[in-house]
Amino acid sequence: MPVATPEQYAAMLDAAQAGNYAYPAINVTSLPTINGALKAFAEAKSDGIIQVSTGGGQFASGLAVNDAVKGAIVLAEACHRLAEEYDVLIGLHTDHCHPEKVDSFLRPLLEASRERIAEGKGPLFQSHMFDGSVVELDENMKISEGLLKECSELGIILEVEAGCVGGEEDGHDTSGLPQEKLYTTPDDMMQVYETLNPLGRFMFAATFGNVHGAYKPGSVQLKPTILRDGQKVVIDKYGEEARMDLVFHGGSGSELDDIRETLGYGVVKMNIDTDTQYAFTRPVVTHICENIEGVLKIDGEVGNKKTYDPRGYLKKGEQGVCDRLLTACDDLQSAGKTIYKA
Repeated sequence: MPVATPEQYAAMLDAAQAGNYAYPAINVTSLPTINGALKAFAEAKSDGIIQVSTGGGQFASGLAVNDAVKGAIVLAEACHRLAEEYDVLIGLHTDHCHPEKVDSFLRPLLEASRERIAEGKGPLFQSHMFDGSVVELDENMKISEGLLKECSELGIILEVEAGCVGGEEDGHDTSGLPQEKLYTTPDDMMQVYETLNPLGRFMFAATFGNVHGAYKPGSVQLKPTILRDGQKVVIDKYGEEARMDLVFHGGSGSELDDIRETLGYGVVKMNIDTDTQYAFTRPVVTHICENIEGVLKIDGEVGNKKTYDPRGYLKKGEQGVCDRLLTACDDLQSAGKTIYKA
């Protein structure tokens, strides 16, 4: 199946909202991570979301090019071709884009989608994230309005954030912020809804104490009821059809009870990056350690080509990503619920 059409992507989100489940959204940087994700979603019979960050795009473009847009396009086009071999729906998404990168990252990708559509194809990505949490909410919404208008014209959904996810990701560090910044208020959620709902479909990364990165149990104080209370304020005023599609950032390392609780409050997408990075790297390191004399040419020896051939250990990394995402599909209760029909 090709990557989901805009209509299929919207149907994916509708199904998750109605069924109280969410899609794992994995950040990819390479063909092995893409293939690990596709393998997992297919085996779980779960639709899913594959996403690219600015740093992931830079990496994928190569050391000599170092171009986030070029790398993001390459990864997305690879997904479009590879997804044809599977029987689940895949949505493509770009992760955090801060205001200073809108013109250099997000808009060139919108133009790439515009060109694809002119050729009779679908958009390159089905959704993009604008992260305006680094500015005041009024300014955040002003920029978001303009971007949502552009996205809607192309059949693309915009993800926005109000409040701030803690921790560090792709060089953006919010670990020093005051605690209150990590919690979106009901008034914030109302302002986001009233500003954006008239313009098109959007997803909302409301924050409830979630942080990027890996932490020991008990270190992160999540308050999922913030999502419940914010949704209630909006629904009480505008009706059940106003329930927003929420996104859970900083999902790696979260407690299962907290994850499951958010599903009933409208979370339809959970980002998983740190855990899948580790899941990829761990089997690679094991391979190196167990085959160290073959991998390295020690004391003038010639080593063992079978052990230092990158394909040998990258396959293990790919399977590690697959295994972790299979767990994620179970945790988010998306397993067995693909809406794809051949």
